[in-house]
Amino acid sequence: MRFPRTSAVAVVAALVLAGGASRVGAQGQAEQFTPEYRELRRTYDEKHTPKIEAPDTVKRGQWFEVTVTIGIGSIHPSLAEHFVRYIALYKDGAEIARIYLHPVFSYPKAVFTIALDEGGSLRAVAEPTHSAAWESSKKIVVTP
Repeated sequence: MRFPRTSAVAVVAALVLAGGASRVGAQGQAEQFTPEYRELRRTYDEKHTPKIEAPDTVKRGQWFEVTVTIGIGSIHPSLAEHFVRYIALYKDGAEIARIYLHPVFSYPKAVFTIALDEGGSLRAVAEPTHSAAWESSKKIVVTP
């Protein structure tokens, strides 16, 4: 069977594009960000960075509170046009809790009551409406 030349070109082009797409898809998410974006997220912004308040050491399986307030130097606004959409809490790489906030009526703060089996790092992530998510972390030691 013979294909017209334009079909052969289209097939080769599709294969080349598909090969390129698979390489882009294989990239990790971090490689997609510019160096300037990564540098900005390494620092903190006093209005957007979550502040984590939790004990440094807890007993295995014992409930304790983790308070996350958005803003290290000043509290993030809660206005109709600019507010925090959600606050999420992670233990190492696993999300363990998330709360969604409403503009105007929700203060940018969440209190989570959790228990841990092993130590690790708690990470708070907050996403405001006018920027990408901001995060901070705190190491927690778990004793028997």
